[in-house]
Amino acid sequence: MTVTTSEPLYEMDGRRLYYTFIAGARKVIEHQVELNKINVFPVNDGDTGTNLASTIRAVVDTLHPHRSYKITAERIAETTLVNARGNSGIIFAQFLYGLSIETANFKTITIGQFAESLKKSVRYIYEAVANPVEGTMLTVIRDWAEYIYENRFTITDFNEMFISSLKVLYQSLLETKTKLAVLSRANVVDAGARGFVFFVEGITDFIAKRNLKELVQAKAETTLFEKIEESIPEKPEFRFCTEALIKDCKTDIPSMRVVLDSFGNSIVVAGSDRMRRIHIHTDTPAELFNVLRKTGTLTFQKADDMVRQSDVVYNRKWKIAIVTDSTCDLPQEFIDNYQINLLPININFGENHYLDKVTIQPEQFYNLLEENLHYPKSSQVNEKAFTNIYSHLASHYDSVIAIHVSDKLSGTFNSSQRAAHSISTEFNKPISVINSKTLSGALGLVVMRMALAIEAGFSHQQVVEMAENWTSKAKVLVSVRDIKYLIRGGRLSATKGLIARILNINPIVTIDESGKAAVFDKAFNQRANMEKVMSHVKNFTKGKSVWNYIVLHANNDEAASWYAKKMEALTNKKPVSVINISPVIGANVGVGAAAIAYLPE
Repeated sequence: MTVTTSEPLYEMDGRRLYYTFIAGARKVIEHQVELNKINVFPVNDGDTGTNLASTIRAVVDTLHPHRSYKITAERIAETTLVNARGNSGIIFAQFLYGLSIETANFKTITIGQFAESLKKSVRYIYEAVANPVEGTMLTVIRDWAEYIYENRFTITDFNEMFISSLKVLYQSLLETKTKLAVLSRANVVDAGARGFVFFVEGITDFIAKRNLKELVQAKAETTLFEKIEESIPEKPEFRFCTEALIKDCKTDIPSMRVVLDSFGNSIVVAGSDRMRRIHIHTDTPAELFNVLRKTGTLTFQKADDMVRQSDVVYNRKWKIAIVTDSTCDLPQEFIDNYQINLLPININFGENHYLDKVTIQPEQFYNLLEENLHYPKSSQVNEKAFTNIYSHLASHYDSVIAIHVSDKLSGTFNSSQRAAHSISTEFNKPISVINSKTLSGALGLVVMRMALAIEAGFSHQQVVEMAENWTSKAKVLVSVRDIKYLIRGGRLSATKGLIARILNINPIVTIDESGKAAVFDKAFNQRANMEKVMSHVKNFTKGKSVWNYIVLHANNDEAASWYAKKMEALTNKKPVSVINISPVIGANVGVGAAAIAYLPE
């Protein structure tokens, strides 16, 4: 039987709250491209829609309704707070958090009770933002809450309340143009505020014409949006949009703001001591997180490159985007110039969480490797991170090609593949994911060649086919100086390690054809080991020319210099770069390791 939603609703329970939220959430997800296109404040990096969609998508994907309004409100608030992204996402999550806190333990609520909790929740969002600015989502939520509170005695039907509130929302949204000069110049309304209006519009659509069965079964499809006028690009004041989730926080909100204020701007501090969510724009995320670790347990970190995001919106060089992960070792200059999107692998030293090459750099990592009692563990880039980046890129590019560390070494490829399938369907755009079956400089050389192929005008499918061919040819040979790191990391058993140490054996590690790490050869000291590596390279490239190569090392400049000279003599080419190897890889091969990655023509 069809359950319509047009009947008056005098009390709302947990199930109806849940379905109301889902209806609003789907509308935001469907219109995330439009929100990205009109995003100019506080930074015009074109990701407000992606951030809001990410914040609410977890509720759509994971939560189930409870009969109690209070319990459902708490579950929605906690889920959005944990998954919040960006200024607007965290403000919206904080609004829901305030709503749940200010709601008594009701199984059902009336409009009067809802209006009271709504009015009280507004102060939570204003208190969370260090420098509240009118003409944003803050203003629109406040105006909406005030309308409902003022009409709590005259309107008793929730359906009528939501529908009648649209007029106030539209007026408040339109006025954002006049309240913020940056919006007036760009001739757009505030993107976060528009997102909230979409949310309420989704609820009224559900009230007017949908039924519960259709709502539950419907899959949100993103609507493409062509903006009539282009916004004026502005360089972000700070490079990284940085966020953290701190559990059991020992620092109160005012003190936390003082700490954050010395690192940047656009500060939002949401949640409670039990679960504190912070947002800040900064140039020094690694230094910031080093300080934040003293305030509680850091269970999540994020540092999005706003310069790269701004380039995606305003300075796209090509129509195909490239995505890879931080095991890809390439010069930063090349990554920046070719607008390559690099997602960091997670690294954990005990309870301390780091983002590879973002909140911890190779030099810092190798120092910690020597000093720390906990041996570092790495974990894959999760599916949600890929969902976020693919949503953002699909808003601006015709297609995306991703290539990742071997699936035999990390679950990153599988996470990427699942997210790609979902977002490709949602946006109706091709997203191809390639298993490189390698890592480090070998992966870097394939990515480099892909970028040059896109620059040369090859099609999406041509680049995918060529990349799959290049991955079968790219090689990396790592000369290990001390096998204790292979033992500590579990790549070599303690028994075999003991024998090797007694015999003073130094292995040469490579990645085999299936993508697994393997001991390729061995010698009795590192210099002999390196000589063997060069001998193998000569044999591998006999009768072939080397397209390019990269020299890599783990805090071993001397060995890297030796390799660079030998390879230049062999190939008559200077290396693409001499790079301190990715911490994720350095955790396994250890301090002192040196490597050559090369790709034949």
